[in-house]
Amino acid sequence: MELSSLTELDFNESGEWPFPIKALAIILLAALVWGGGYYFIMKDKQAELATLEQTEISLKTEFEVKQEKAWNLAAYKTQLAEMKVTFSSMLKQLPRKNEVADLLIDISRTGLMNGLEFELFKPGAEHPIDFYAELPINMKVTGTYHQFAGFVSDVASLPRIVILHDLLMAPLAKDGDKMSMDITAKTYRYLDEEGK
Repeated sequence: MELSSLTELDFNESGEWPFPIKALAIILLAALVWGGGYYFIMKDKQAELATLEQTEISLKTEFEVKQEKAWNLAAYKTQLAEMKVTFSSMLKQLPRKNEVADLLIDISRTGLMNGLEFELFKPGAEHPIDFYAELPINMKVTGTYHQFAGFVSDVASLPRIVILHDLLMAPLAKDGDKMSMDITAKTYRYLDEEGK
């Protein structure tokens, strides 16, 4: 078959074309249909499929996390109840407004019982923080190292929360056995619903 005869092919007489031409035409037509179908139909569907597969993975992960939480729900409820009890007992360790004066007396009495001499005992202004207020107490005391240790231990044993900060100890020049200690004790007071 010559190339010049290819230009003489009539589409209406395609049934009479030679076999190699028919085969080539069928392959070209199939490729055209497949390419058009891919471009107009499958290309968008593949992008949509990839997006849906990512969504499926994230939903499976979310489901597994929620299933684990649901599986442990009883344990979480038990833990929450325990936390409420613990929180309630801690709130009881925060003095109310009318109990702050007694706590200040307890701290100073603890120092005196341990043999410390107070040069300064100055409660500062309250600072409200969230559901509680912080009350700093600046103290300067003199005594021996063992008296300081007893004081710190006894303050830690008080029924109310008192935390000691900014501890600065130095020996006294005139007496080698005695020392001075500057310390800030912070106690915390529970603020009720009115913030009082």
